Amino acid sequence: MRLFVSVDVDTLADAIADAQDRLPDAESLRRVDPTDAHVTLKFLGDVDPDRLDALDAALSTAVADAGVDPFTLTLGGYGVFPSLEYISVVWAGVSEGDSELTRLHEAIERETTGRGFDPVDHAFTPHVTLARMDDARGKAAVQRLVGGEDPTVGSVVVREIRLEESTLTDGGPTYETVERYPL
Repeated sequence: MRLFVSVDVDTLADAIADAQDRLPDAESLRRVDPTDAHVTLKFLGDVDPDRLDALDAALSTAVADAGVDPFTLTLGGYGVFPSLEYISVVWAGVSEGDSELTRLHEAIERETTGRGFDPVDHAFTPHVTLARMDDARGKAAVQRLVGGEDPTVGSVVVREIRLEESTLTDGGPTYETVERYPL
């Protein structure tokens, strides 16, 4: 099972689509489906189903230890990964709720790695992916957008985190919720 832990923001699908509409029309940009929008707290990758009980215990403990109550998450501003010189992902950032997301991420990281899951190998930057960039066509237009616009996309009240299964298909990934963990 290909799994990740996330905060769902699909109720902002229309606002995310509006933010995507501001992206340049470049052949190299592949917009993600806004109805699948989420903030990834931890990507776990391929997980043996026999490890689901340990993962469930880790996530339950992490949510309790993080001490995060339901909170408002606001998406705003554009950014890119890994850098403005080499763009592979265009995203909307988190302008409110990032400290709560960071606390959840840190607790999840601590609990999952303590149970033998691989640690993340990069800094945590809460974001929602808007598009993926296949090559440098349109790079200058994306650079101008990121440097010039700081839109507020929208807000949602976060009441839970989710363990999601991702299935890769020719039409893009599909997601199914495996478990929910209320805050």
